[in-house]
Amino acid sequence: MSDAYVVGDPDGLSPLLVELRDAIARELHAQLALRSERIELADLPEVSYQVTIQVERTLRAWRPAPG
Repeated sequence: MSDAYVVGDPDGLSPLLVELRDAIARELHAQLALRSERIELADLPEVSYQVTIQVERTLRAWRPAPG
């Protein structure tokens, strides 16, 4: 059983995965806004790169809650 279930997280995600999910969602939202709500196949490499940058920033900044 993961810690997420022990602390009652309804998603069943660890705090780190919640942070990553949120960072990815924010970046995808930003990319869609920049591209008139449509991501073309040709844009996928750039979108993927930007998502990766956000994941890296999140991992670098993330600190587990004292427990």
